[in-house]
Amino acid sequence: MKAVIQRVSKASVTINGEKVANIKTGLLVLLGIVNEDTQEDISWLTNKIANLRVFPDEKGVMNKSLIDIDGEIIVVSQFTLHASTKKGNRPSYIKAARPEIAIPLYLAFVNELEKGTSIKVQTGEFGAMMDIALVNDGPVTIIIDTKNKE
Repeated sequence: MKAVIQRVSKASVTINGEKVANIKTGLLVLLGIVNEDTQEDISWLTNKIANLRVFPDEKGVMNKSLIDIDGEIIVVSQFTLHASTKKGNRPSYIKAARPEIAIPLYLAFVNELEKGTSIKVQTGEFGAMMDIALVNDGPVTIIIDTKNKE
């Protein structure tokens, strides 16, 4: 799994003119899934996101997590995170999991993140064309790959 995590002061997801997710202070997580992803990837990544200390404390130091600030979260499936641009100028998405594998893993990820944070996780719609609006706070953007834990 690959996640692009953005600290936001607000974010929303709109599908066909209808706003389906809307948050204020919190995280917007773009999630890419590959065939090799497992429950272990889900558990590790949801724990990491829930406890990632990217919010400022009273001294302005990034020392608080989403849980600490009682923040909000949106998770959006994004297969393009696994694009390969090695050959030519047209990205290949062959590494991205097909829907029959990706959807159950995506739903399990959302469920586990809700359990780990006690926060209602808002989402986009898997496979839909979405308009995502956000104000990146900081800016703070972190990329995490469960296959390359650094």
